[in-house]
Amino acid sequence: MTNKSVTIVIPVYNEEESIPSLYTEIKSSLKNFPEHEIIFINDGSKDTSIHKISTLVDNDSTVTLIDLYSNSGKADALNEGFKAAKGEIVISMDADLQDDPAEIPNLVDKINQGWDLVSGWKVDRKDPITKRWPSKLFNAIMRYVTNVKIHDFNCGLKAYKNKVVKALDLYGGMHRYTPALAAQKGFSVTEIPVNHRPRKFGVTKYGGSRIFHGFYDLLTVMFLGKYLSRPLHFFGTIGLILLSLGFVINVYLTLGWFNGVWIGNRPIFFLGILLLIVGVQFFSMGLIGELITKTAHRN
Repeated sequence: MTNKSVTIVIPVYNEEESIPSLYTEIKSSLKNFPEHEIIFINDGSKDTSIHKISTLVDNDSTVTLIDLYSNSGKADALNEGFKAAKGEIVISMDADLQDDPAEIPNLVDKINQGWDLVSGWKVDRKDPITKRWPSKLFNAIMRYVTNVKIHDFNCGLKAYKNKVVKALDLYGGMHRYTPALAAQKGFSVTEIPVNHRPRKFGVTKYGGSRIFHGFYDLLTVMFLGKYLSRPLHFFGTIGLILLSLGFVINVYLTLGWFNGVWIGNRPIFFLGILLLIVGVQFFSMGLIGELITKTAHRN
């Protein structure tokens, strides 16, 4: 079987020291893949990363530079790279040399077995414990919520069939959820153990705030995956709960009123009315969402 064409997509943010070595290692790993391209996405780097990449572009026709001018984030950088990718198999990886380019053939072999997306699994992760343990918790939650049974959702080293990357729309922090997003669209997902290396140059670009951002993005993934085509199921459930609570409160107060208990100045009375009103509003939002969804599908 002839080797398929391969595209390597690499977001870059202030990795000037890593780029020459990374390029050399990638080219070595692609020696058995004559049809290949390497796409560097400069995500607003403030060092000399863009100049290092431009030099590679001038000397190697398989290298492409996409310059985003300002720092848009990893998801947006990957999205631009995925849109430009021409290879039958697309490999994403980080630019910090922690992802080992020697794993590229292994990822390609797994794709050739019929899988649509293959995620790397950093079994022996070379990061400080402050990154490893939050990551373990994140992955455990993701496995439970998405029912995608892999160990490492956020590994930068992944392989995709081209049709998968063209179906993904990444933004914000959605790069962490590509296995879940792909599974929601019906693509097959698996993983293989990959070599992970200590950071050689620079410092990590991710702070503690990504935990909170990741939580918000997880809610987005859950909503888009389960309720995008049936918003009434989401808003209607909340509305039903609020209406039920409001109804119970007002029935309780009505029974007291029949027995001579004055309810006009009781805070719980206003709470019951509020719950009924908000419950109706949630139902209304769900119905409006259903109308928008049905209209969009007809068009």
